[in-house]
Amino acid sequence: MGQGGCATMLGALAAFSMVSIMTYGYLSWDKGNSSLEERETVQLNVDEQVGHQPHIIFILADDQGYRDIGYHGSEIRTPTLDKLASEGVKLENYYVQPICSPSRSQFITGRYQIHTGLQHSIIRPSQPNCLPLENLTLPQKLKNIGYATHMVGKWHLGFYRKECMPTHRGFDSFFGSLLGSGDYYNHYKCDSPGTCGYDLYENDNAAWDHDRGIYSTEMYTQRVQNILASHNPKKPIFLYIAYQAVHSPLQAPGNYLENYKSITNVNRRRYAAMLSCLDDAVNNITMALQKYGFYENSVIIYSSDNGGQPMAGGNNWPLRGSKGTYWEGGIRAVGFVHSPFIKVKGHICKELIHITDWFPTLVTLAGGEIEEDMKLDGYDIWETISEGKRSPRIDILHNIDPMYTKARNGSWTAGFGIWNTAIQSAIRVNQWKLLTGNPGYGDWVPPQSFNNIGFSRWHNERVSFINGKSLWLFNISSDPYERIDLSEKHPDVVKQLLRRLAQFNKSAVPVRYPPKDPRSNPKLNGGVWGPWYKESKKQRKSNRKSKKKKDKKKASHRKQQFSGCHPPSSNS
Repeated sequence: MGQGGCATMLGALAAFSMVSIMTYGYLSWDKGNSSLEERETVQLNVDEQVGHQPHIIFILADDQGYRDIGYHGSEIRTPTLDKLASEGVKLENYYVQPICSPSRSQFITGRYQIHTGLQHSIIRPSQPNCLPLENLTLPQKLKNIGYATHMVGKWHLGFYRKECMPTHRGFDSFFGSLLGSGDYYNHYKCDSPGTCGYDLYENDNAAWDHDRGIYSTEMYTQRVQNILASHNPKKPIFLYIAYQAVHSPLQAPGNYLENYKSITNVNRRRYAAMLSCLDDAVNNITMALQKYGFYENSVIIYSSDNGGQPMAGGNNWPLRGSKGTYWEGGIRAVGFVHSPFIKVKGHICKELIHITDWFPTLVTLAGGEIEEDMKLDGYDIWETISEGKRSPRIDILHNIDPMYTKARNGSWTAGFGIWNTAIQSAIRVNQWKLLTGNPGYGDWVPPQSFNNIGFSRWHNERVSFINGKSLWLFNISSDPYERIDLSEKHPDVVKQLLRRLAQFNKSAVPVRYPPKDPRSNPKLNGGVWGPWYKESKKQRKSNRKSKKKKDKKKASHRKQQFSGCHPPSSNS
């Protein structure tokens, strides 16, 4: 059975009464090595399924570094991820956001942060904030065209009111955590001293009954297997699996730690063990997809939400920077697609792809339509992935954060009167990347620099800039490691990109980053993190009036857009 996988290493798993989880240890998702009986199980009604709406499985890892996967040269073993990627399409010019909430918001809405108000930082536990309710989400869209929608794992898109919860944003079921991090075993999280609470949910309620001290990676995998075991594979399903791993706190089951005794740095060793456990979890999910008849009609997407954090065990070498920065190490992610539907398998895609692209790509693949008034920032890139065609995307707005203005000498003058370079922003247009403001910590951290103390900077590779610098330009195609600043050599290119930034900024909505609300303290809510906000009667009345106006406007728009001979009557 080997290592046994994240889900199989546990003792009694009576929940799987019909199919013991222990069986998975003997199954192989490599059909060439499976038995005739297993192949028959996998092929269950496949002929009836293929060609219909595909099952969509989106797996999101948390804080996985760019180098931290086997096929990027890591010392951490990831055989499942390597195999899935090699038989699918590796995305090697794929971008996300540098921190958690923004990446998740862009995946689920297909819109840039500047269009949802989440430009600044993350959504914090004590803030009365969440993904704006007026934004249509991917699960809502898929649900409208017949999909069962399930989320397992980390939400981190706000919960201060019940309408913000996953089950109110398009998911039929939710099992996981609402916050950005927490203990992997007891699921507690402290936002500040005296502000601590429990954070494990099933749908809209605290999941006390499911709290058995099980490591979260294993627990989430079990839930996914349960969902697949009980769902009819003839009906399309969207599974959003947002693992907590490999985000801090760095905790891992002991048997995985045993495999990395050679790594002397404690944080790196724990991180490696966590990633190996995650790899086994993906293996078990893939086997479950085969066993229950989903695999042949599925699209599996794997992505990290941002770059790794070297101080917490992650590594982005040879890219510059880390999580929380707009250098490539913070925003260029590990990603791949694995599916029987891919026409050109086993190739490396170097076309420009962004996390917002999943929304239109998956909706279109599922047989849905993207209406113009949705104003998405993503593109349908399925042909780019499946057939190796050129990406329709030529630029990416990495972000404009008007609240972050910490560049010492940033000014309108430094931005040629086009842009205030004190503002933290980053944009990519074709091969050019421009950064303004303070992009964040910008060192290169090679793997061999990890030791027990922490890590030492790679001084020979450092590029020192004059204090107060607030603008950089790089040719990412020829210099993906961002070593040569070309801003002084190509002022015309700088001006073009600054104008593009200014153009994007015209469509930006105000930043949503409210102060902490003392009513959020779990002590006031039964010791649990969860919705706490209640509107006053005056606010409810005002919101109802606002909703009526919006509904009336939408109804008018639908009537104008009707393309038949006669508009539908009110009685029809």
